[in-house]
Amino acid sequence: MQLRYQFRAYPDADQRTALAQTFGCARVVYNDALRARETARADGEAFPKTDELSTRLITDAKKTAERSWLGEVSAVVLQQSLRDLEAAYRNFFDGLKGKRPKMGPPRFKSRKDHRQSVRFTANARWKITEQGKLSLPKIGEVKVKWSRPLPSTPSTVTLIKDAAGRYFASFVVKTDDEPFPETMADVGIDLGLGHFAVLSDGTKLSNPRFLRRAERKLKKAQRALSRKQKGAKNRVKARVRVARAHAKVTDARREFHHQLSTRIIRDNQAVYVEDLCVKGLGRTRLAKSVHDAGWSAFVAMLEYKAARYGRTFARVDRFLASSQTCSECWVVDGPKPLHVRTWTCSGCDTEHDRDVNASRIVLAAGRKLAGAREAES
Repeated sequence: MQLRYQFRAYPDADQRTALAQTFGCARVVYNDALRARETARADGEAFPKTDELSTRLITDAKKTAERSWLGEVSAVVLQQSLRDLEAAYRNFFDGLKGKRPKMGPPRFKSRKDHRQSVRFTANARWKITEQGKLSLPKIGEVKVKWSRPLPSTPSTVTLIKDAAGRYFASFVVKTDDEPFPETMADVGIDLGLGHFAVLSDGTKLSNPRFLRRAERKLKKAQRALSRKQKGAKNRVKARVRVARAHAKVTDARREFHHQLSTRIIRDNQAVYVEDLCVKGLGRTRLAKSVHDAGWSAFVAMLEYKAARYGRTFARVDRFLASSQTCSECWVVDGPKPLHVRTWTCSGCDTEHDRDVNASRIVLAAGRKLAGAREAES
């Protein structure tokens, strides 16, 4: 399995200047290549190949006065920029063919984008020094805060600058599966807003509501930004303060998701969740709360951790009437408005907690789905 390991990087002033130049050169090559391909498409000609673009936009361009500064950065970064454009086109056309979810065509990159990134491959001869610094060509040895060791030697590293002005070194590495000790427990999960998750054993996990809790601070920072004059240095500082406030919320939510998903995967041999239509719920009046909860990111963590640690994971049908079906006698008792949190089954007179009952229905449906898959195999 391939996993991404990301660590905070702390370049000094000279290295930040060199990185800014590297970001700019990669962006220019990307935009030049996109313009060349769009021009060919408009003229009814075949798309130029990546090798042809590399010769024209990098090798030959360095010899001109207008693009001579391309030679001041690593050539590998510029080559990878062309590879990124090629991948963007491939994903776009695969979406049109139905091979993957649809996405828009490649767009020109702006120097005003607040997130920038460049990738160094093994050809760039980057390395991690004995002192724990990241040595990059034409940039120098960048200080990195290693929060954990890398499980294997990575072949590439991506340097990222986010909207909050923070730098990260991102590695994609191959990892071996590390199965947890087997357990007999399995669990169904009902995701919600009142409680973030309700487990089939009756456990209710509160919703931290990170965005809601930080709204006052975010509004204050946003109002301060709106009062700054466009083009002024103080506006840039205010924008960074807003971005850092949002980044703090995002980091806290991600940490919560990681801790909870690891705990659930460690304690259960099989995990079943409902396949929610988050995109549709994001268009309702509950949109802010839905996005604040981050269900999609949490379920994605459960899925890849289950594969890594030897657990069973499955999504049950989103049209399953989990809130209407009695988990004791399986009578479908009809729809209930959201304010109804407890109800009594008309078939067996069992009183149910709405969320706990739903998680037990998800568990039963997940077990049935898992049994059907075993029968097929």
